[in-house]
Amino acid sequence: LPAMAVQRTMSHHSSTEKQHAVHLEGEAVVDEYLSLFPLLANKSLEERQQIERKLKRKLDWVFLPVVTLMLLMGYLDRINVANARLAGMQDDLYMSDTTWSAGISLFYVGYIVTQLPATVYLAKGLPRWQIPAYVIAWSVITACMAAMTSGWSFLVCRFMVGVAEGPFLPMVSLMTSSWYTKEEAPLRMAIWHAGNICSNIFSGLLAAGILENMNGLAGMRAWQWFVIIEGIVGLFVAVMGFWCIPNFPHNTGTYFMTPEMSEMAQYRMIVSAGGRSEDDEGGAWEGVKLACQDPFTWIYTVLHFGLIVALSFKDFFPSIVKTLGYSNLMTYLIQAPPYVFAYIATCVISWSSGRYQEHCWHIVGSTVACIIGVVIMISTLNAGARYFGMFLLCAGPFVGLNVHIPWETTNVARPRTKRGALVAITNCIASVSHWFTPYFFVSHSLAALQSPINKSSFAPKNLVIKMEAF
Repeated sequence: LPAMAVQRTMSHHSSTEKQHAVHLEGEAVVDEYLSLFPLLANKSLEERQQIERKLKRKLDWVFLPVVTLMLLMGYLDRINVANARLAGMQDDLYMSDTTWSAGISLFYVGYIVTQLPATVYLAKGLPRWQIPAYVIAWSVITACMAAMTSGWSFLVCRFMVGVAEGPFLPMVSLMTSSWYTKEEAPLRMAIWHAGNICSNIFSGLLAAGILENMNGLAGMRAWQWFVIIEGIVGLFVAVMGFWCIPNFPHNTGTYFMTPEMSEMAQYRMIVSAGGRSEDDEGGAWEGVKLACQDPFTWIYTVLHFGLIVALSFKDFFPSIVKTLGYSNLMTYLIQAPPYVFAYIATCVISWSSGRYQEHCWHIVGSTVACIIGVVIMISTLNAGARYFGMFLLCAGPFVGLNVHIPWETTNVARPRTKRGALVAITNCIASVSHWFTPYFFVSHSLAALQSPINKSSFAPKNLVIKMEAF
């Protein structure tokens, strides 16, 4: 027994020594990375931690709010088109349902064609100037939509807005993964990508206010005021971006952060990537080649495609809510609560994903919630139950997509050009779904989903029609 005790003691000491050796080895590696940054190498641990806290505060309170507002304006444009339909745009421009759906699809044609070249160029360029420039472009075009007089002008404007908006999402995804570590990125991406969700919250409230107070003002219809106000606010946000958006850690000037903070940003990303520097890269199009050769690119593309298809409801959500049987004003107002729930769920679950470094089951769980919501909506005539189903319908795809995007960017090895190309490729191919999903929701199928709030019939045959329509 004493011999066994001695053996266990020796084994314990051996294990402790191994752990200590691994710890020292890890410190040596970190010190090796630190030696690459002379402004940090001579500082104490406490001083470096203070610099890191300042860096994260700067990013969290300057960069994140502005890109969130930019994304909000981009998605507000898409949702306001759906609200404008309820406010009479389709009738005023004498468009058929087919022409309307074609305009929605053409937006995504333009959206797709610019993503890959613009994102790859950004990886070698200056985001401070490029990102606000795209926001200015789509804001100006959106404001000009107030002058539309025909279906053809609607088709052209939607295509041009898509061209301008296309690069934004992959650009900001690339920027976030270049400044935040893999543990930090999921929550931050959820925060700025939640601009997508917030746009749905504010669009209904904005539409309700404009419809009630501005319809007919200065001889213009409510939908014209939608696009004018949206364009003006978008321009203001874009101008803010010139001061609030940095370049990449290695080339951001003192207008945004001190040299010590810049070195800390580079140091953090090297440690997070296991020693692989962003400088270990070739030409811009070499990244495209590397991304195409990586099988994970195509696995992520399939996942992204499915989540975008699930999100296609949002372009027609006002019309879906309208089937509950309420007035236009009430329809605008009751759009907001499902998206508030989706926003909270997105932030909480994205934090959990980053905290535990797990993505797969977080996405699966949110997708199952979406399926349950759809089943409820097509299985009952009860307006309250169907409205509850809309909460799950909204939350599921948004949560899944917000967890999936950081999974793409944090799991892809350097160089930056490859990461940017992968994000653009997955988003481009996934966005192809928008060419056909608008035809899932046409007026006669939505009419079949009318809630019996304002009807006297609860006949079973109506339930069959509802299920066939979905």
